[in-house]
Amino acid sequence: MPLGASWVDDEKAYNFAVYAEHAQSVTLLFYSAQDLVQPILTFQFDSLRNKSGLIWHCRIPLNQMCNARYYAYSVSGPTVAGLPRSEPEKVLLDPYAKGVFFPPTFDRKLAMAPGPNAGKSPLGILPRQHIAFDWGEDVSPRPEGDAIIYELHVKGFTNNPNSGVYPSQAGTYAGMIEKIPYLKDLGITVVELMPIFQRDPHEEDYWGYMPLNFFAPHAQYAARANDEQHLEFKNMVKAFHKAGIFVVLDVVYNHTCEGDRSGPTYSFKGLDAGSYYMLSSDPNSPYANYSGTGNTLNFSKPHVRKMVMDSLRYWKNEMHIDGFRFDLASVFSRNADGSLNWGDAPIFSEIAADPELGRLALIAEPWDVGCYQLGRGFPGTTWLQWNARYRDDVRRFVRGDAGMVADLMRRMYGSDDLFPDSREHSYHAFQTVNYIDCHDGFTLYDLVSYNLKCNWRNGHANRDGMDANYSWNCGHEGDEGAPAEVFGLRRKQVKNFCCLLLLSNGIPMFRAGDEFLNTQFGNNNPYNQDNETSWLDWSQLEANRDIVRFFKSMIAFRKAHPSLCRSRFWREDISWYGVEAKVDLSVDSRSLAFCLHGASQSDDDIYVMINAYWEALRFRIQEGEPRNWLRIVDTDLASPADFSDRGSPLQSPIYEVAPRSVVVLIRTN
Repeated sequence: MPLGASWVDDEKAYNFAVYAEHAQSVTLLFYSAQDLVQPILTFQFDSLRNKSGLIWHCRIPLNQMCNARYYAYSVSGPTVAGLPRSEPEKVLLDPYAKGVFFPPTFDRKLAMAPGPNAGKSPLGILPRQHIAFDWGEDVSPRPEGDAIIYELHVKGFTNNPNSGVYPSQAGTYAGMIEKIPYLKDLGITVVELMPIFQRDPHEEDYWGYMPLNFFAPHAQYAARANDEQHLEFKNMVKAFHKAGIFVVLDVVYNHTCEGDRSGPTYSFKGLDAGSYYMLSSDPNSPYANYSGTGNTLNFSKPHVRKMVMDSLRYWKNEMHIDGFRFDLASVFSRNADGSLNWGDAPIFSEIAADPELGRLALIAEPWDVGCYQLGRGFPGTTWLQWNARYRDDVRRFVRGDAGMVADLMRRMYGSDDLFPDSREHSYHAFQTVNYIDCHDGFTLYDLVSYNLKCNWRNGHANRDGMDANYSWNCGHEGDEGAPAEVFGLRRKQVKNFCCLLLLSNGIPMFRAGDEFLNTQFGNNNPYNQDNETSWLDWSQLEANRDIVRFFKSMIAFRKAHPSLCRSRFWREDISWYGVEAKVDLSVDSRSLAFCLHGASQSDDDIYVMINAYWEALRFRIQEGEPRNWLRIVDTDLASPADFSDRGSPLQSPIYEVAPRSVVVLIRTN
């Protein structure tokens, strides 16, 4: 121990350890920077000397390693469960490699075919000796009621030439640092980075959800190409922390880029496919596929869980990451046969019991291809969860669907139907991560501009991506030829979404570029579009300064009013109304009002009137005198009147809320 390659300073040696349960022989291969085909040194493991349990290990002094810079494994073994026999000709990457090097002649196709791939396979980078990073006084910020999550793609955030970052740093970890002042000014407290685990650069995987390795940062996001991606990544995290911004990684532990039986063999398949992956009973499809990508890691195996735990600790301790969002986290609940362990899936207990990991922000995508565990069905009872019900219900209400008032009330209250705060369950409102959109689906602007997805560029005849988008194009499909009134309505609908999201109990999240109406031209699944389709178009920032101002103002409003985001639900502090005193819950109703009393939180009272109907409605304010209320928000008004910092006093108890508009009032206690 530990697994992987590690430097032992007092012995001036490297320790190597790899898990390979069914291996019959294991060979360690070392390469110089000058020759990536022929190893300059090989070490044949002796099972009587170099094996403990199921782990093969050795220690090699530095003076015997012939200036080696990279390493890999060769493994031979028996046929297991009908899987192909391990090929000793294949050069295999260490699953614990902290850095991955791709030779100039790297060839994905060779990894997908039988036979050798020397000189064309990814290699582990030997960790350097005596290297230390000066974290200084780095402290992890701890956002609470002011948490605003901003989901972004490291490359797509700054790769567009109009991003304003230095060209040499566009699309990199270093480029991210240049945008920190913008994020601070907007009011962001949490950045959630789409996957940055090392992946196959030859695979069409722009999003990053096909990991090759769980320890190495993606080298292609580094501005420098000389194995310094760790340093650049750490500098980025340190800069975020100095700015008071919390860093969450979107992590993919449910599958790897090795895919199904036709996919490449880079690491796990060659080491021991039968013990790393879940297997199926179908001889034509031996790998179980609960991820939708060809394979699923087997979390019933202790060594798989240990690998994930070690990875999480590494990113926390070495890279100072503050939290994790787990892709398709329901896979963690699956037994070896694919059945669900609803009661006590081991990895949840292991994470909870860990003195360091248990305190981090843990966010689940609480489903996988075969199950949906949103809310109390998810085994991680203290975890935060992406709330897809919030997304769908708010989308449907804003576009004007019938019968959605009761659902909107539930979602804005904190989704206590999913996260009950009963004595038995004791969930907290902040466990719901509320969002209107994310990387997977339409951007916020496309949500109000397209009825139908337009994914033709992805190469799947427009069959990929979600069909149930609950979007509405405001009367015209796309931008081309749209009249001015349609563009005006779209801007108002975006402000309505922003308003409802930031007025809801729970933690709000939106995706990068929503605040300046970034578009993907109707593509709701651009997972393979490493181009202008997915890169943020920063020219829209200047074109839509009024929308940016509205987002910034609503974020500041939320932070200024602790009533909105509480540890507990609103309970007796909320009074629900309609256009008159009683909420109209009929199927034809599309309006709602409420007063959130702030005295218990030493806050102002907030009165909200919501009209998703296509005609104006006259709301009667049900509490206090008109002169006591100040109008802060009216999404129907043009900027800057749509958000007033000082507020505009009311003159009448009747307020006519324009079609498809939201109005927010405050009363000082």
